[in-house]
Amino acid sequence: MFFVLSMLVALFMGISVIIVRMKAQNYPTNAKKIIIPPFFMATGALMYIFPYFRLTPMEILEAVVVGMFFSLFLIFTSNFEVKNNQIYMKRSKLFPLILITLLVIRTVMKFFLRSTIHAGELGGMFFLLAFSMIVPWRIAMYMKFKKIEHS
Repeated sequence: MFFVLSMLVALFMGISVIIVRMKAQNYPTNAKKIIIPPFFMATGALMYIFPYFRLTPMEILEAVVVGMFFSLFLIFTSNFEVKNNQIYMKRSKLFPLILITLLVIRTVMKFFLRSTIHAGELGGMFFLLAFSMIVPWRIAMYMKFKKIEHS
């Protein structure tokens, strides 16, 4: 029951992210909008204060490598364009598909790993995976943004 509930929450969050990202493309962006989200997300790392969520070095490595690999797909589909002297995110038909695919992969991974990895560690791993995906993506977005801003 808990697994199904957590999957429904993840699905709701994934759909919310897609909707927010698609709406954000209708408004100009700036460096602050690109940089701030990882800082807000970083507060989630406070979970590691509690032993229930702590990871082994191998679990940390696995989560970071997978997260950085997944970030490549987001980096590839996140580009900017200039309209009316303002910088906008360029619409990408692949972006929602990639987010949905990442959500499905996450769900499948969680389904198979839940029997071998403690729930707290699994939560810690998926947080770290998401953070390791978002930080490189946002850094790449910031670099692309600055390149367009200075051209």
